[in-house]
Amino acid sequence: MLPYRLMSIVSLGGAYLLSSGRVPQWPAPGFLAAFTALWVAQGLVWLVWVVVLYPKLFSPLRGLPEPTGNSFLMGQFKKITRLPTGAPMLEWINSIPNNGLIRYLGPFNQERLLITAPKTLAEVLVTKNYDFIKPDQFRFSIGRVLGIGVLLAEGDEHKMQRRNLLPAFAFRHVKDLYPLFWAKSREGVEAMTEQILKEAAQGPDPESQTGVIEVGNWASRITLDIIGVAGLGCDFDAIRNPENPLSEAYARIFKPSRQARMLQLIGLLLSPRVAAWLPVKRNEDIMDAVHFIRAECSKLINEKKTKLANKELTDVDILSLMTFLAAGHETTASGMTWAAYLLAKYPEIQTRLRAEVREHLPSISGSSTVSSVDIDRMPYLNAVCNEVLRYYGPVPLTLRKAACDTSIQGQFVPKGTQIMLVPWAVNKSEAMWGGDAQTFDPERWMPKGDGDKHAASGGATSNYAFMTFLHGPRSCIGQSFAKAEFACLLASWVGRFEMELHNKEEADESKIEIKSGVTARPGKGMHIRAKVLEGW
Repeated sequence: MLPYRLMSIVSLGGAYLLSSGRVPQWPAPGFLAAFTALWVAQGLVWLVWVVVLYPKLFSPLRGLPEPTGNSFLMGQFKKITRLPTGAPMLEWINSIPNNGLIRYLGPFNQERLLITAPKTLAEVLVTKNYDFIKPDQFRFSIGRVLGIGVLLAEGDEHKMQRRNLLPAFAFRHVKDLYPLFWAKSREGVEAMTEQILKEAAQGPDPESQTGVIEVGNWASRITLDIIGVAGLGCDFDAIRNPENPLSEAYARIFKPSRQARMLQLIGLLLSPRVAAWLPVKRNEDIMDAVHFIRAECSKLINEKKTKLANKELTDVDILSLMTFLAAGHETTASGMTWAAYLLAKYPEIQTRLRAEVREHLPSISGSSTVSSVDIDRMPYLNAVCNEVLRYYGPVPLTLRKAACDTSIQGQFVPKGTQIMLVPWAVNKSEAMWGGDAQTFDPERWMPKGDGDKHAASGGATSNYAFMTFLHGPRSCIGQSFAKAEFACLLASWVGRFEMELHNKEEADESKIEIKSGVTARPGKGMHIRAKVLEGW
């Protein structure tokens, strides 16, 4: 950030001396001309120092392993913007020898530290976690949508919020929500079935019972209903009503677009506040959606408080255990999108999973429910869930900034250094997962025999190899909620539908255009050809 204040003070003092005639000169400049000249001169010196001299000659991080092919002024920026979020880091983590730290340069040679190994990850996430805070631009960009809740709070405020929220996400509470997860999964499957059969009836082969669905939209609507009932005690009816205002508001916020990418770039280069002030449609959409969502949440929370005060509350949901909830549905919806894609791509895995689901779970057509015990006794379902979350973690990248001068494994890290935590890279690190790290293989999570302890970690050499939910005090507080919801959703879908890729070219993952915002989604949606299967 430019040292505006110091530069302005120096420029004011210098302009006063130069324009007052106290310094011999010819011709004498006016005050404004002298101020402007001094300010511009200092700015140019500062830019040369920050963009060229410091990162190339004086930074204490010089000498760390780094990728080749830097642009003179923009570092690796061109490659980073050309590929999906996290993809360059995945290449670097597997091709650049390192001891847990990789340095690379971003736009205008801004330094970044990519954290790649268990010891360095443990230091950033656990032992020194409060030395590394969310960057201001990230806090502002996400905070204007979600508010400064447990996701963005720092220091003592974060400790207090997390301590108050933890009881609500204890497993003894989450396990009571399994019947709710299953009921909403059944409702979603029934609505999807109606759409598919309607499409099939209108097509050339009415008996095929096959239609094309955009799985991301369905997943988002179902998970929104789940978080509504489980978190706020209110059914938003997004499953049955695709034009539900709340669902549409979330869709506007998370919808990837070229204008959204441009605003991200402006926020990175200048300031997120500058990007947010620009009079463009993307900003108008975000603010309209945020105002609507906050109004709805405020109304629901006030209703909940009134019922609690009047002792009229009889339903059991997360919010009944607290007065604040920061939970989302978009991450699970992203996970479901990629799960449908991967099962369609690997039909043999889909067939094996369907057999287990149909053997252990009641028919989706009946009124029976499921419990945590039912889901836990299905090893292949849990293996597939874990592998999907490893292979395509919903959040590809998250940022930290050194809040003070500190160190990571003995390497001095100056205050303000950007720290890159990239699940899409660490989750496929060959150093931790082995040579098949970039292969989708649920079998890695299956026990190989009695006493096999490797299956619990997927065969990785460290628990830090699985970064989907992070680790330590800043790990995802809703991890058990999300995994339970995901397992119920996936079981219901694979039990009822046989899925295959609508666009056969997408079998080559490099052909999928991935748009990354808070979560990573296929830029053009994920269209799956689904066949309704009888007998379940």
